[in-house]
Amino acid sequence: MNPPIWLTEQDVVELIDLREAIGALEAALRQEAAGAAANMTKTLLQYGKANLHAIGGKLGNLVGTKSWVHTEGGTCPLLLLWDAADGSLVAVIEAFALGNLRTGGISGVATNWMAAPEARSFAIVGTGKQSLSQVGAVLAVRPIEELRVFSPRPESRAAFAAKVREEFGIKVVDCSSVQAACDGAAIVTLVTRAAAPFLSASHLARGSHLNAVGAIAPDREEFAQDVFARATLIAVDNLPGVQNLSREFITRYGKGDWSAVKPLSQLIAAGRKRAAGDDLSLFKAMGMGISDLALGTELVRRAKDRGVGRAFAQPKKAKPRLASRGDAHERISKTV
Repeated sequence: MNPPIWLTEQDVVELIDLREAIGALEAALRQEAAGAAANMTKTLLQYGKANLHAIGGKLGNLVGTKSWVHTEGGTCPLLLLWDAADGSLVAVIEAFALGNLRTGGISGVATNWMAAPEARSFAIVGTGKQSLSQVGAVLAVRPIEELRVFSPRPESRAAFAAKVREEFGIKVVDCSSVQAACDGAAIVTLVTRAAAPFLSASHLARGSHLNAVGAIAPDREEFAQDVFARATLIAVDNLPGVQNLSREFITRYGKGDWSAVKPLSQLIAAGRKRAAGDDLSLFKAMGMGISDLALGTELVRRAKDRGVGRAFAQPKKAKPRLASRGDAHERISKTV
């Protein structure tokens, strides 16, 4: 067995960028549609205001799981990869940057397939840690000329707008309301921790595309139910994950007919892009294991090709102690 490798955050950012991540994600979704990749449905444990997440899957000759605890004090995500044939450990990958690339990247794949090709205007609601990669992903697939930004705090909007200008060099408009940000925008991305819906169908222009990626737990909700009434094209990253954990979709579909909701992999396999008659397209992402495996697999391949990563020994079995050290001596003493 080969020794596993540990890839640090710095290793990850040097090995892959967002545009490359989008390509790796689309390739993995094609494999999923062909039956060559499998997804472990996301599990979630909530305690107070914190939650424990676990997702995983199989892609090629690797299986893996990513887990993290999201707390008010912070988080520390890790992706573990094993050989699918012999179960040996292949890699441990620090997954802050990977998570940003995966979450932004899957929105990039969805936008490329579902948004109007001529889209030039883009609105983002939310300026947290995932927002910059969401902007980068849309810019990677559409010739955006103007970004409009809204979040409740003016100082957050101003700081985020400055980051976007520095990173991408595009025009950024600081908006004082959701309505002002979304008015006429061809693409809208929601990436917030909102507990109640703040976006309604009336905010969205005809022919626009909506990425809803912030509400990834049942206690969160970003858009109102009237959005579904206008959506003529609906896709999700992973259907069971959405059915189990998305309050927006559970409220809409419950135990009823979910046939209008398609996995993004099926849209790609069928070549189904936005049609001339489509009004609103909607993409919902909860996070799925195949996405992390897509980037993890590519990172391991590149790391081995370039000699990157810290190798360490495969874990070895040790006989467990089934009795306290003093127990055997005490039993012997009693029999003498």
